[in-house]
Amino acid sequence: MNEWTRDWGLQVRMLGTLFFLALVYFVFIAVLAYIGVSSFVLVIVVTIVLLLQYFFSDRLVLASMGARIVSEQEEPHLYEIMTRLCVIAGISRPGIAIVDRAVPNAFATGRNTKKSIIAVTTGLLSMLSQDELEAVLAHELSHVKNRDVMIITLASLISTAAFYVFRNFFLYSHSGSRNGKENFWFIIPIMAAGVWVVSFLLIKALSRYREFSADRGSAVLTGKPAQLVSALRKISGQMERIPTTDLREVEGMNAFFIIPAISGSSIIALFSTHPSVEQRVKALEQIEREMSGHGL
Repeated sequence: MNEWTRDWGLQVRMLGTLFFLALVYFVFIAVLAYIGVSSFVLVIVVTIVLLLQYFFSDRLVLASMGARIVSEQEEPHLYEIMTRLCVIAGISRPGIAIVDRAVPNAFATGRNTKKSIIAVTTGLLSMLSQDELEAVLAHELSHVKNRDVMIITLASLISTAAFYVFRNFFLYSHSGSRNGKENFWFIIPIMAAGVWVVSFLLIKALSRYREFSADRGSAVLTGKPAQLVSALRKISGQMERIPTTDLREVEGMNAFFIIPAISGSSIIALFSTHPSVEQRVKALEQIEREMSGHGL
């Protein structure tokens, strides 16, 4: 009998990611305050943005993808699968959204297990079998149960904010003159670049681990890791045939997708937030051996 166990590795990584991101971000704010930028204004702005992100991030993500929340009457098949998986997972059933896009993919969004949405594209629905679709939905449901969706969303916000400041640092270049610290204006882009780099590395590390964890969660919930292997291979193979323009339209969601919307030959793949399909397949095959009693 395979039971769901808390992934302490993921929990530690999520807490560590938030701690180090908060640390470098507050250091950045302190430096900006030192050279003359109003720390009070910065703190107020950041607090408001974080609150808005916390309460409305799911709506923003769904809107950015053009996702439409569907009722149980509209998609009884998807809700039937989700209901069964949620009983096994022991959590409230998320809402379901459909994205009318050819790019085959799925993602989860929401701030907690009771306020979450799992979205799938029409491209995904048209290419997967019943068991493969269930495996993908179980993967996304694992993200919800692990509570890693909001963590990655907040981490991405901090990274984006640092990049925005780096790109627009000239707006603050004269703000330190009132305190006689005009010679230190160059610290702003340097610090912002540092925050962005650290954020990127932490997000990449967390995101890769959380995909392995969600893959394992899918295997536990369905008892069929081979079906997720099949689904990953199908999605990855189909991604190669999607026009580049279509991939670029959704690339901002890559950290959330089950497989990033990039071409395998693209240089962007080097900076992917996901482990390779080959690595995930290898891990799932090991899980299947463990489940069948033929582990190490």
